[in-house]
Amino acid sequence: MTTEQKQRNLTKLRDAHHASCIVCGSRNKQGLKLSFQTCPDGSIEGRFPCRRLFQGYDGLLHGGVISAVLDSAMTNCLFAHGIVAVTGELTVRFLQPVLLTHEAVVQANIKESFPPLHCMEARLIQKGRLVARATARFMERAA
Repeated sequence: MTTEQKQRNLTKLRDAHHASCIVCGSRNKQGLKLSFQTCPDGSIEGRFPCRRLFQGYDGLLHGGVISAVLDSAMTNCLFAHGIVAVTGELTVRFLQPVLLTHEAVVQANIKESFPPLHCMEARLIQKGRLVARATARFMERAA
């Protein structure tokens, strides 16, 4: 499957199944509206602005927001591969504080697939540093 086909899959499945998602939904007025692009290696990538609205401790991005962004990246990576699945288990490792008002890049890829189970991984990078990473297991659901 080409990168363009994966991007079409991602857009189609996100719009069909996640249109109101707080992180990536295009129809959620209060949502982040985070968008993802497919990469030639089958991974996805998105940019996150880390606005003050999402503050936890003073000057730092809230850990729950970090977790949600990583989870959403993995979901959208599965969409790119034509898979609709729900999170069954999510493990997040916070490595460095995530600063507000500095853009971060989120990336995700499929680590292993044993349909209907998919093992995923994601990373959040800010100012060239790995600041958080996640692994998750997703279970397919009927599209």
